Amino acid sequence: MEKRQELYAGKAKSVFRTDDPDKMVLVFRDDTSAFDGKRIEQLSRKGMVNNKFNAFIMTKLQEAGIPTHFEKCLSDTESLVKSLDMMPIECVVRNVAAGSLCRRLGVTEGQELSPPTFELFLKNDALGDPMINESHVESFGWAKADHLAKAKELTYKVNTVLKELFANGGMILVDYKLEFGLFHGEVVLGDEFSPDGCRLWDSKTREKLDKDRFRQGLGNVIESYEEIGRRIGIDFSA
Repeated sequence: MEKRQELYAGKAKSVFRTDDPDKMVLVFRDDTSAFDGKRIEQLSRKGMVNNKFNAFIMTKLQEAGIPTHFEKCLSDTESLVKSLDMMPIECVVRNVAAGSLCRRLGVTEGQELSPPTFELFLKNDALGDPMINESHVESFGWAKADHLAKAKELTYKVNTVLKELFANGGMILVDYKLEFGLFHGEVVLGDEFSPDGCRLWDSKTREKLDKDRFRQGLGNVIESYEEIGRRIGIDFSA
C-alpha cells in the first residue's frame, strides 16, 4: 500500500490518499486543540496513544457487528481505513449531562439522562459546528433520511457496547460524538473514537479522564488517556 498526497489536515489528524481508491491512511498527530482551534498545543505521545486507542475501540465495535472504516494499524501513528463519502454531521449521545448541554439548558453537570439524548451537529468550523435537527439534514441534503436513520441506530448500538466496556474498567461513558459515511452505499462508522471525542469519568470519584483535562487546564492529559486505555485492556507498548 503506497501512501500518496495529503487529502485533508484537520485539527489533530491528517488523511492521505493511497494507490487504492477505496483505502486511505489516517495519521494521528500530537496536535491538541480546544475552543474551536483557539488553543493549540503539542502533547507528546498523543498521536500514538489515540491511534492505538482508536484501533482497539473500532475492533471491539466490529466484533459487535458495527461496520467501521478501520482496517489495520500501519505504524504507531498511522492506520489504514476505508475511503468513505462522509456525511457532514456529528451524531452525539449523552448518558450524563455535561459540557454544552449544561450551558444550553441550565441543567446540573452529572445528572444522569434516561433515556440517553441524541443530538446532531453540522460539521462546519466557520459556524462553530451548530446544533441541527433531522429535518435540517434531509431538507439541506446533508444525508438521506434512511442513511441518517441507520447512523442513529448504529450510534445507539455503539452506546450499548461501549458503556459496558468502560463500566467494566470503572468508568462512566458520559457522552461522545461519532461521524459516519458511505462505503459502496453502506453506512459505516468513520473518523475516530478516542478520549478527544468523548467524556469519560471515574465511576467512584467522578474524576475527568478525557479531553476536558486539556480544556480545563487539569494537566496529565496523555497520562489520563493512557489510564483509560489500560483499564480496558490496551497495551500501548505493543
